[in-house]
Amino acid sequence: MTPPAKIRWGILATGAIAATFTEDLLTLEDAEVAAVASRSPDTARAFADRYDIPRAHGSWAELAADPDVDIVYVATPHSAHHEAAALCLDAGKAVLCEKPLTLDAAQAEDLIRRAEAAGVFFMEAMWTRTVPAILRMVEMVRAGAIGEPRLVAADFSVHFDSGPEHRVRDPALGGGALLDLGVYPLAISRLVFGEPSVVRAAATLTPEGVDETTAVTLVHPGGGIAALTCSISADGTWSATVAGTKGRIEFGRYFTSPSGFSVFRGDDLVERVEAPFLAQGMVHEAIEAQRCIRAGLQQSPLAPWSETLAVMRTMDEVRAQVGVVYPG
Repeated sequence: MTPPAKIRWGILATGAIAATFTEDLLTLEDAEVAAVASRSPDTARAFADRYDIPRAHGSWAELAADPDVDIVYVATPHSAHHEAAALCLDAGKAVLCEKPLTLDAAQAEDLIRRAEAAGVFFMEAMWTRTVPAILRMVEMVRAGAIGEPRLVAADFSVHFDSGPEHRVRDPALGGGALLDLGVYPLAISRLVFGEPSVVRAAATLTPEGVDETTAVTLVHPGGGIAALTCSISADGTWSATVAGTKGRIEFGRYFTSPSGFSVFRGDDLVERVEAPFLAQGMVHEAIEAQRCIRAGLQQSPLAPWSETLAVMRTMDEVRAQVGVVYPG
């Protein structure tokens, strides 16, 4: 089949991240936001009116069955990712699902099986894997710009001034620092080093039983080490450094969606690499999803299923070591 001139998107959920993604989609000439769905018809209609979306569905099932939608963006809390994505995949819809893909690797494996069975495109919406500055960093590291990479140090810690009712502290919603924030440092580490041979983790837990602050050390077969931290209670650096035998690459604050980075040797700034992202940064994962759909691909080479599963398995191991267990 010839891909349509415009890829028609359905937005599943209506929160802040769905709004940002929709705003980014509206900057693309070859994309159309065709429908939105919420479990509340009124909420769906309000979101549709806000962004001039033609159809508002009062259930996820209606969106999954909409014949005028090519791909669904799942933007629910991550505890509902599996249910929402499975519904859409089983209906034959391509899916771009927010990170972390699911609560654990078993759920992720199930969604991949469903995508394979349906023969549709499926991708975790890990924008860090698609923004230009991260892609340029990977190119330069592989080209030897900092010698042999030996260390990745990354922190994503944000103080949430919230009570136990907030989703980041609710076990039923997959709360905690690791799934919400730690997945980003893990993504950087994997881009540089690949699969670790040793995983070591420590954490402090909230009274609700989710991880408040987590530290992860990964040792890799080639000798590289990643030192990764995340927290929902600390105002951290939100930064990342990739260090090698001949220099280092430093991302400033907001390394998850950087517009560039600096290359150092010792105290000397060797190069400032500018690679700005478009719109608010989320547009790059949409561009990649549309490229793959038009190419007839089921998975993206930038965010392949194997990588999504590998990160999920590492997070499963971290949660097992620190004692975080989600209901069910």
